[in-house]
Amino acid sequence: MYHYQQGDNNGVYADAEADKSFAFDDQSIRKGFIRKVYLILMAQLLITFGFVSVFTFSKATQEWAQHNPALVWIALAVLIVTMICMACCESVRRKTPLNFIFLFLFTIAESFLLGIIAGTYQADEVLMAIGITAAVSLGLTLFALQTKYDFTMCGGVLVACLVVFVIFGIISIFFADKILGLVYASLGALLFSVYLVYDTQLMLGGNHKYSISPEEYIFAALNLYLDIVNIFMYILSIIGLARS
Repeated sequence: MYHYQQGDNNGVYADAEADKSFAFDDQSIRKGFIRKVYLILMAQLLITFGFVSVFTFSKATQEWAQHNPALVWIALAVLIVTMICMACCESVRRKTPLNFIFLFLFTIAESFLLGIIAGTYQADEVLMAIGITAAVSLGLTLFALQTKYDFTMCGGVLVACLVVFVIFGIISIFFADKILGLVYASLGALLFSVYLVYDTQLMLGGNHKYSISPEEYIFAALNLYLDIVNIFMYILSIIGLARS
């Protein structure tokens, strides 16, 4: 807002320059935040799909994991503890280098578990799932960047859908059926695709109603990483079920 006083045009110009300066600072901070998030995300994905590749193409690694089942429980415990700490404790998410240590431990645990899951599929199925996931993630990110629809307003709806999806998954455990499995995996891929658009717009800020603080770069990277990993797992499930 400009405050104009008669006979004092210098005040108008000073306020205008100040507004431009603040706008430039906000924009530069947000761009730096986005770059940091995507650099962290790329590092996470490289680690994860490195583990996936090792477990997919190395029979020795698969056999080693099978002979050491305790590692699965250790990885699961590390995954749960680090995720809860990062989600619930602001000091863990924002304090460097503690936030990077927790994120690294979480990524290693998630990558190990995902590698074990990928090892149960054929190599061509895993490669196909990786390619489709990359294409879907890139397409959805570009869509989130240019669409006029504000997905940040859909947080409550997405949480409700996630709760219903989890309940559906629990029920489907007791009804082992290929068609039901395909439906569940398809709904999972769709749900987390929408979550990817939602989390991307939260990170972008700008004209969207809600946005995430630039200080929460670890939390933003974690959200995007989980979205992409879930999309990969459900696409892999769809491919495996369709070819079985």
